[in-house]
Amino acid sequence: MDRIAFKGVTKSFGPVTALRPINLDIAAGEFVTLLGPSGSGKSTLLNIAAGHLAPSSGQVLIGDRDVTALPARRRNIGMVFQSYALFPHLNVYENVAYGLRARRVAGKETARRVEEALSIVQLDGYGPRAVRELSGGQQQRVALARALVIEPDALLLDEPLGALDRQLRKHVQLEIRRLHQRLGRTMIYVTHDQEEALVMSDRIAIMRDGGIEQIGTAPELYRQPSNTFVAGFLGESNLIEGRIERILGGFAELATDELGISIRGVAGAGLATGAPAAALIRPEALTLSPEATPRLPARIEEVVYLGDILSIRLRLASRQDIWCRRFAGKSDLPSGTVTLGWSEQDVRILPIAPPGNPRPQSN
Repeated sequence: MDRIAFKGVTKSFGPVTALRPINLDIAAGEFVTLLGPSGSGKSTLLNIAAGHLAPSSGQVLIGDRDVTALPARRRNIGMVFQSYALFPHLNVYENVAYGLRARRVAGKETARRVEEALSIVQLDGYGPRAVRELSGGQQQRVALARALVIEPDALLLDEPLGALDRQLRKHVQLEIRRLHQRLGRTMIYVTHDQEEALVMSDRIAIMRDGGIEQIGTAPELYRQPSNTFVAGFLGESNLIEGRIERILGGFAELATDELGISIRGVAGAGLATGAPAAALIRPEALTLSPEATPRLPARIEEVVYLGDILSIRLRLASRQDIWCRRFAGKSDLPSGTVTLGWSEQDVRILPIAPPGNPRPQSN
């Protein structure tokens, strides 16, 4: 396994800037997910790491080697694509062995390594089967085995679960996570699905408009987002906008003219008195209680049953919707007008992210 580092990496396609300068260091054996909307640059960055695209500027390091000018075949990196990219005319064994044959690995060694790779992805005995006879999840595991069999220094995965149904996707997420824990390979995973990022990653880099907005562990990003874009992209969020009245002792107070109250919460970085900002209150942090302070009336508009959880949509006097979550087992759910409350420790006051760039970009 090896570290992967991007040093000032940029990429332009003619007049379109797909990547702004990217500085990212991924430790040996770390699982990092690039998470962001379509057009954020995550797949472009992954393909630069793989050697399928050349950066416009900057360096790519694998271990201590500068591989910026090296072709993909000399980087010893395994890659798994969303489309699986399996050869339909070859059976499972030959698909997995393909990379070894291209490297002229001896027959006995090829057989040993293919058998081991299929065992790692729990497909023992599947070698003679035709690819078309496999389920989508099994085909994805064949693609993983083909990437692993060459014993890569790092494994890159480009939205590999996008074609799977929800239940199968959740199952394969856990399989990939266990595989990483077992093998300790450096992995970079690209997705726009926040659940995948939360389940599998050591760290998550949230991308937007060709740059990294914030990188950290899932709890760090969820509890301490750097701005309203990160807050809105990772997890469900309630964002109430206003202006900063004061900042003191690690807390900030937000004046909300439309609601007629001030909201106090933990101050994020980059705030200034008088500047626009937003209060982030996660749905699970809200309470429905007449004793709530501050007293914020709201009307229950909709209750969505999610099995063990109820997701409740409420309408504020400002006509803004806000969401609350409660365990479905609670039988005391009120109706009509209620009073919302929260703890100021659970509120985070954040700078408002500037509008996104609508220009067309590579993904």
